[in-house]
Amino acid sequence: MTEIIKALILGIVEGVTEWLPISSTGHMLIVDEFLHLNMPDGFMDLFLVLVQLAAILAVIALYWRKLLPVSFDPERSTVAVKSDALALWIKIAVACLPAAVIGFLFDERINELFFNYQTVAAALIFYGILFIVIEQKHPRARMDDVSQIDYKTAAKIGLFQILALIPGTSRSGATIIGALLLGASRTAATEFTFYLAIPVMLGASLLRLLRFGRSFTGAEIAVLLTGMAAAFIVSVISIKFLVGYVQKHDFKIFGFYRIALGVVVAVYFWVV
Repeated sequence: MTEIIKALILGIVEGVTEWLPISSTGHMLIVDEFLHLNMPDGFMDLFLVLVQLAAILAVIALYWRKLLPVSFDPERSTVAVKSDALALWIKIAVACLPAAVIGFLFDERINELFFNYQTVAAALIFYGILFIVIEQKHPRARMDDVSQIDYKTAAKIGLFQILALIPGTSRSGATIIGALLLGASRTAATEFTFYLAIPVMLGASLLRLLRFGRSFTGAEIAVLLTGMAAAFIVSVISIKFLVGYVQKHDFKIFGFYRIALGVVVAVYFWVV
């Protein structure tokens, strides 16, 4: 299998699993067993950073009008601050602060302790069960739109995002569960978790990118661009799918899927 095809598959996996609450780490553990990029040392780390960055660009491309904190009036040549967008960014910052602090202080230690198949499998299964239980007893939503999420609720959702530092939890899964428990509708919870991904993943990607100071061959550039293009396109599709899906369905199917994947991860790596 050529490296281009491998990059395409890996980009597709990233584009799907980053946004659906099913854990990109759990999937990458399985995929990495069968697809190894035959590239120099360190290239795979850079590849994963860049496909993640491409996935983030999909959110920005889809929601830039809502996220842009200023509006332009070309006829009057004026710029006005959009108070609703500015308030949204403050809520995003408040929600991202807890995980950013804990991640900065303990990220390497957390990975040393918990980045293993046992933890990933357990997290997949545990949060899969939690999704099912929450949906069984999901109270009537008090917040039907992201604009109704106040600063205190945003901060509490941010505490749930800390859980995503444990591999296998899923960043989107943790924040969606938190938002549902705090009274957000499925649509508001899903949309807000997309927004939270922008500073969290963008910051992490750029920091890791700065560590790589090397030039690339034409083949390496082709592999990177293929993976990024696949991750971006599939992310757009995945985000639109999830937004449409939760308007008519609950999250139980993702809970059952997580449990099944957790069992597969546990059995496969235990046997191998």
